[in-house]
Amino acid sequence: MSASAPLAPAARLQGPPRGEAARALPIILQARTLQGQPGQQTVAEGDVEFRRGGLVIRADRIAYDMPQDRVNARGQVHIEREGVIYRGPELQLDVQRFEGFFLEPSFEFVQFGAGGRAERVDFLGPGRSRADKASYTSCPREDGVEPAWVLQADRVHLDIDANEGVAEGARLRFLGTPILALPAMSFPLSDARKSGWLPPTVNLDNRSGLEVSVPYYWDIAPNRDATLAPRVITRRGLAVDAEFRYLEPRYAGELRVDALPDDRLTETARGAVHWQHEGGLPLGITARADVARVSDENWWKDFPNRGLSIAPRLLPSRLALERALGWSGGSGLAYARVLQWQVLQGTDDAVVAPYHRRPQIGLRLDGRLGGGSSGWFWGLESEYNRFELPSADLARASRMGGERVHALGSIAYGRREAALWLVPKLTLNAAAYDDDARGRASRTIPTFSVDAGLEFEREATAFGRALRQTLEPRLVYVNTPTRTQSHLPSYDAAAKDFNFASIYSENAFSGIDRVSDAHQLTAGVTTRLVDEATGGEALRLAVVQRYLFRPQQVTPRPDGSADGVPLDQRFSDVLLLGSTNVLPNWIFDAAVQYSAEIQRSVRSILGMRYSPGRFRTVATTYRFARGLSEQIELGWQWPILERPATRVPLRGTSSCSGSWYGVGRVNYSLKDSRVTDSVLGIEYDAGCWIGRIVAERLSTGRSEATTRLLVQLELVGLSRLGSNPLRVLKDNIPGYQILREERLSPVGAPE
Repeated sequence: MSASAPLAPAARLQGPPRGEAARALPIILQARTLQGQPGQQTVAEGDVEFRRGGLVIRADRIAYDMPQDRVNARGQVHIEREGVIYRGPELQLDVQRFEGFFLEPSFEFVQFGAGGRAERVDFLGPGRSRADKASYTSCPREDGVEPAWVLQADRVHLDIDANEGVAEGARLRFLGTPILALPAMSFPLSDARKSGWLPPTVNLDNRSGLEVSVPYYWDIAPNRDATLAPRVITRRGLAVDAEFRYLEPRYAGELRVDALPDDRLTETARGAVHWQHEGGLPLGITARADVARVSDENWWKDFPNRGLSIAPRLLPSRLALERALGWSGGSGLAYARVLQWQVLQGTDDAVVAPYHRRPQIGLRLDGRLGGGSSGWFWGLESEYNRFELPSADLARASRMGGERVHALGSIAYGRREAALWLVPKLTLNAAAYDDDARGRASRTIPTFSVDAGLEFEREATAFGRALRQTLEPRLVYVNTPTRTQSHLPSYDAAAKDFNFASIYSENAFSGIDRVSDAHQLTAGVTTRLVDEATGGEALRLAVVQRYLFRPQQVTPRPDGSADGVPLDQRFSDVLLLGSTNVLPNWIFDAAVQYSAEIQRSVRSILGMRYSPGRFRTVATTYRFARGLSEQIELGWQWPILERPATRVPLRGTSSCSGSWYGVGRVNYSLKDSRVTDSVLGIEYDAGCWIGRIVAERLSTGRSEATTRLLVQLELVGLSRLGSNPLRVLKDNIPGYQILREERLSPVGAPE
């Protein structure tokens, strides 16, 4: 028995041989009868098959002229090469040069399950061809029946090496109706990038009316590209969007500009810009920029689909120079930054403007002493900040700007055993201020804490599965002396949300300006069931509560700001957490904040999701915050009428009849008795094309909302036309699945 040769990795896949290498490949010819002269011509008849390399030709009759390396095939000719199959009555082909013609062929792209017909195809070389009177579709192709959609052209030129196709006299028909006609159109032959026009997009909303955009993608270089999208907005006028992306060896970034030179509704020029950049400088310095700006405060209402930030009314501009530090046993970061905000105030629900930081200069260091599972850990953070309020807020706010220098240092000893961890830590928080209104002040506050826990495991069997159960009790002790801080400014202090992460933290505030006093013990326990086969978590239950040994004097206000009233409630609210997927197709999760003082829940989040199969999901969530809000969220994707034929491969479908799906999400406020945000839509999957109609309603104020209508036609194997609701559906419906996997756009440009 001989040993097989090992596989060797290759940097890229190799295509079929060409030139002399192709001519040297052996020819395999088989048929019922063969006749001819050696070295001259061979004629084969009856179930003929001709092979050379990756080229396969089948026909009733093949005549092969060896001196000219030419094949003449007649009768049920079938040719297969590089994933394309041609069928027709007559073929003449110079095999080595791959030049010749095919009369009245049908063709099929195996990878996409799509194809068409032509009066004649001329092969102009290994990677070039021309088709006359051609049609293309991914729908079933039956004689005498027009496909649901078809792209027709007087002539099509294909150049595989240049990744380019050019269709002359192109016409796109859908359900027998012409919907697009162009004298000439260029398109790529793969997912690689290529300059050209992208499919038009259409949007409709109640604030701007109908919007039509036809983007042009420019493949400038392998590391640079741009997209220019002229827009016509019926109520507002002409607009243009531009995006430029660059990727260099030492820097990369993206610049996006939206311009509306003359808005007919506001009679002003409007626009937005967003620039992101990251690059390397000498001495190991990294430069970063993230700048977002709009022309006016109503931009976020009028154009909610062009969000520039997670919080649409707070737009940051960040510039930073950073230098990473490193040595044996430690690392650090030195930085100089500038942070500035554009606050989009409205006529209702005024936004509290955060401070600018101009500048922010800091140093962060951390390290470890010793090795093994135990050792000393230390950290040091120091910053200088100049805080300034936005000019629009300065006139109406009682706050003022100022300067702050702070230092936050800690040292801890971590001990880790098989089922035990113990981490005592000492922290020192010092800050000095020079406030424009209050003058100079300083404070230094120490904190001592101990974090300890146990981890137990045991094997278990439940719900027909082999499981591993854990039991994880945890104790955190914190002691911070009381220091009066109400005379100090508060630039960045905010109350932490009361949850499973913050209840174990040492400070009730985020930021630097406030340090809550504490003499407290937090105790909690978590148990999990982990599936031994998959490693997935089947069940989690947790409970935690905090006990105060003395009243807390430095507390947040109910609105989350600093300097609230003292807290003398010894036992905190109890936090309960549970999640499970032990029942097939069901997911349950719950988080409850329970007050023993009033014997009621203060906050609750209860969620459930049922997903019995593909394109079937229903999710509902109940959110309750006593005295603040109470709402129900319902999201779904579910068949209205489903036909099994649409789930088989496209080439196997007998028709384009398909399935209807309902999709949506509704947020209903029980407190206000109204729907706040909603998404409602339907999807129709016909196998070779998909239609989507989605309506989205976004609240932009207590009595204001923006409603958009998104309509999309997806021609499978060709392109998507209209507006794109897929991101809206994925962001709003838990468990939503796309009816067809997303492919890159025809030119590789971003969506």
